[in-house]
Amino acid sequence: MKIDDPALVGSVAADGPTLAFRPLNFGRWIIWGMTAIVFLSLPMMFEKKFALALMSQAGIMIIFALSYNMLLGQSGMLSFGHAVYSGLGAYFAIHAMNWIAAGTLLYPVSLLPLVGGLAGLFFGVVFGYLTTKKAGTPFAMITLGIGEMVFAASLMFPGFFGGEAGISGNRTSGGPFLGIDGLTFGRDLHVYYLIAAWCFVSMVAMFALTQTPLGRIANAVRDNPERAEFIGYNTQRVRWLMLMLSAFFAGIAGGLMAINLESVGSEAVSAIRSGGVLLAAFIGGVSFFFGPILGAVVFVFFSVALSEYTKAWQLYLGVFFVLLVMFAPGGLSSLILMNLRVLKFGKMKRLLDPYFGVLASSLALLAGIVLLIEFTWHRSLDIATGSAVTLAGFRFDIAEPQPWVLAITITVAAAAAFDYMRRRFKAEWDQVQVEIENWLRDNPDDK
Repeated sequence: MKIDDPALVGSVAADGPTLAFRPLNFGRWIIWGMTAIVFLSLPMMFEKKFALALMSQAGIMIIFALSYNMLLGQSGMLSFGHAVYSGLGAYFAIHAMNWIAAGTLLYPVSLLPLVGGLAGLFFGVVFGYLTTKKAGTPFAMITLGIGEMVFAASLMFPGFFGGEAGISGNRTSGGPFLGIDGLTFGRDLHVYYLIAAWCFVSMVAMFALTQTPLGRIANAVRDNPERAEFIGYNTQRVRWLMLMLSAFFAGIAGGLMAINLESVGSEAVSAIRSGGVLLAAFIGGVSFFFGPILGAVVFVFFSVALSEYTKAWQLYLGVFFVLLVMFAPGGLSSLILMNLRVLKFGKMKRLLDPYFGVLASSLALLAGIVLLIEFTWHRSLDIATGSAVTLAGFRFDIAEPQPWVLAITITVAAAAAFDYMRRRFKAEWDQVQVEIENWLRDNPDDK
């Protein structure tokens, strides 16, 4: 084996140089391989058009949320205007799509996300130079101002932004690239696979960035900017570089959005979209790389899937977010990792019964709350359509007192049961954590 083999790590000791073999991280290869398999197999399990649309939007949101977490989770920059980069990327991509259709631009549609990415990168250079001069709250306020400025510009300059109607395009035009031409994207399935391919590549690239010196020093700037300055790093430049890269991937998400929807409007750069990606990142957990992935899937479930069944989906999303911040401030990823820790130490069996009690009571409480919300929503906003409300196949006449009494009874009884089961679970959970910590203290070499 060669001495300069990258799998060998050399060290110099008192008795001469020694070599040690660094094994490949097969676990990482397995995870990424399984991710690729999931992307490939999902359309085989969910063939309906609505399912394909849902998965396509989830793939775009994953890229967007991961790009946002490059700022918040990795660099400690809370932004309220991240939609600027994805939205402007989408606008440039839709214009390029129209130029392709008109024959003005010879460019494959499958590479349009690169146009969006480069547009996002450009505006990341411009806006990032201004915003990253400050950190913390001033940075957040500046990004909010820039976001509002760009949104206002989208209404003031209809020549580029298309006004309130936005700009439409046709993704079935363009020449071939690797044997794939624009006509291929006339089917939603092929659009999904295009989004899945870009999503997978972007995920790998953003994860690789976390392992680079820039990614490591961004963590240092997040945790202790004074110390990073002391050892010679320019913290403003580090934040600027991370924002530029984040804007690039956000622009890729915007380019994919333009292909998927074939239309881009002012909402693409609105505060609503910036707030949406913030919620997605927090729901999944900003402390772990896979957190925003989970958050993006959950957010798309609320905003796309749940919105098909209830007009009050934003209320449900808000309640879910508040409860998550109250009881699991680390997000869904922290919940998963904490339970994996308990499972690793073989103590999950003790929590199965409390878990079942919490789950059963929480589902009953959820049913009661859903009844109250849907009854109230219909009575306040949709009463003109009649007093009948159908939920899960059951028909309720909210003009009568019985449905209200039922909903209130279920909610009150389930809330009492949930409070009891929550206390029981918390006592058992705390005891398990104490036992794990005591074991780790007594066995420091087995950590």
